[in-house]
Amino acid sequence: MTGEVSRQTVITVKKRRPLETLLYAVILVVSIGVVGLTAFLIVYILIQGIPAISVKFLTTAENPILKTVGIFPSIVNTLYMVLFTLLISVPLGVGGAIYLNEYAKNRRLVGAIEFATETLSGIPSILYGVFGYVFFCVLLRLNVSLIAGVLTLSIMVLPILMRTTQETLKAVPQSYREGALGMGATKWHLIRTILLPCSLKGILTGVILSIGRMVSESAALLLVAGGSAMYMPRGNLFEQMSHSGSTLSVELYRYAMSRGDNKTAFGIAAILIIIVIALNLLTRFLAGRLNR
Repeated sequence: MTGEVSRQTVITVKKRRPLETLLYAVILVVSIGVVGLTAFLIVYILIQGIPAISVKFLTTAENPILKTVGIFPSIVNTLYMVLFTLLISVPLGVGGAIYLNEYAKNRRLVGAIEFATETLSGIPSILYGVFGYVFFCVLLRLNVSLIAGVLTLSIMVLPILMRTTQETLKAVPQSYREGALGMGATKWHLIRTILLPCSLKGILTGVILSIGRMVSESAALLLVAGGSAMYMPRGNLFEQMSHSGSTLSVELYRYAMSRGDNKTAFGIAAILIIIVIALNLLTRFLAGRLNR
């Protein structure tokens, strides 16, 4: 037995080619480089931005007369954008993926929709902004407002949610479906109790990617949501959403490019990173609770 194991080990060692070892090394180096670069950017932005953060910076609005800086309205607008966009896009994206993967019979139609979603996910954001301005702001008369921004962002992240959910559903073994249906389960019961729980991590990945795109978007929101962040949030939510307002990414652009205030820009960038990390952790926590 010992001789056979030794011969198998020798054969296995001989089968490993130098090219494979080189490729493994390249992949390892690239992976370390990507992780290291990401960590460096996060740490650098936090080091540069945290000194600019204060209670007044976080809880007040900009005042050009007193020449003070505050980003509280932008923080509230960003959270509104993320929350309401997810409320619209997640049910539509997950529902569309379920229909395409589990119910649709016409494969040509499914292929056409998949091609359209892949194409839409690669369209520059400024084109979404132009479409949102013409359709939502002008045609539907929503004007330049946070509502128009939410609807535009929903269209932008919908392809991401659909594709990630659909690929995750395809990865669920077919035997799960056959076993559940063979035991007399209905189609909806199969989807609700087996497919969605098995696909929760993939759906979560799509949600996290969508949040990242929402929070970082500035070009489209400049057109459809405006760039004003000088007024504190109003008590009436509908009134707040029906008026224009800038998000943190738009404020970052304004301070960095229009005013050249890098200190404030780094402070806003640090707040953006903290918000994204917090939202990702919250999403993972909720997904873990749902899994249990």
